[in-house]
Amino acid sequence: MLRRARTAPGRRTGATALHRDDLHLMRLTFVIASALGVAAAVALVGFYGWQPIVQAVEAVGWGVVPVSLVRAGEAAGAGLCWWLLLDRQNARTLRATLLLRWVRESVNALLPVAQVGGEVVGARLITFWGVSRSLAAASVLVDLLAQTATQFVFTLIGVALLAGHEGGGAIARWVGLGLALLGPALAGFYAAQRFGGARLLDRVLRHFTDDPQWTAVGGGLNAINAQLLALYGRRGRLSAVFALHFAIWFFGVLEVWTALRFMGHPVPYGTALVLESLGQAVRGAAFVVPGGIGVQEAGFVALCAVFGIPAPAAIALSLAKRFPEVVLGLPGLLVWQGLESRRILVRRGAERALGAGDDGARPAPAAVRRP
Repeated sequence: MLRRARTAPGRRTGATALHRDDLHLMRLTFVIASALGVAAAVALVGFYGWQPIVQAVEAVGWGVVPVSLVRAGEAAGAGLCWWLLLDRQNARTLRATLLLRWVRESVNALLPVAQVGGEVVGARLITFWGVSRSLAAASVLVDLLAQTATQFVFTLIGVALLAGHEGGGAIARWVGLGLALLGPALAGFYAAQRFGGARLLDRVLRHFTDDPQWTAVGGGLNAINAQLLALYGRRGRLSAVFALHFAIWFFGVLEVWTALRFMGHPVPYGTALVLESLGQAVRGAAFVVPGGIGVQEAGFVALCAVFGIPAPAAIALSLAKRFPEVVLGLPGLLVWQGLESRRILVRRGAERALGAGDDGARPAPAAVRRP
């Protein structure tokens, strides 16, 4: 059996050093990706001119309000999807999933977490409402699969519509190739959840080591696996979650439709669907770039050109879609920090109360002890 070697205090093990090296590499990757994204955004502004873009943004005007309301509706619907996966379906947990879905979206939109850090934060925070860690993790995994799978189909519809439009064939082929590569990964993500991938990983861990830390991880994986099997056994709820996520994608098309209408470039719903679905796909593919900065803008410029929408309006469209990320995201981050701070204060208060109780129960010294 492999066992962890003891090390002198203050010395780093090879695993710890490797972990720190990985973190350093990850941070460096995000910094480089961010710099490239900003450079791309600056290049777009420099090429097409600042003034036309500002004019297009000004044309949106109060249109950012309905765009933000649509985004809030999307987050609320996604929170309802998450709630359907929990055991305790009451008003309290519904309020929790609505609130925490807002936090999840805020973290993914504004922090350099490769668009998945919000799921980790959400799984942790939902345990504050009495949800077990295993169910919290399993519910987020299933929710993420439902969201990704329905987006896959939604993007396929967008590709089909684009392919049928004159001049859209080249972009449709490239996006279709990306979807062809994503399909097996998505199927593997489902298979790992549905057919005991966590249990298999636990067996591998136990085969190679009896370190208590690693076996504890394996036990946690088994608990998550049990919750996953239970969730997939509730076919009615699961179908509702997939259907609702699918509907949310189509509802989100109203962001593009509304923004372009305010800018004086009204388009049919089908065109807005192409722009929304492929715009989301482009940003998702550039997950390493925080916020997809520069990439989202370039994607909209290319897509809008197919439908005769000028580049300044395309960039303004991207900025209009970023507006809700800021006005909703910043308060969402504050809510997250508030929940974490409250948790710490409650825990410290409980520890102090427990300490005071222990002191009161402690026997008196012999000199003053009653006979």
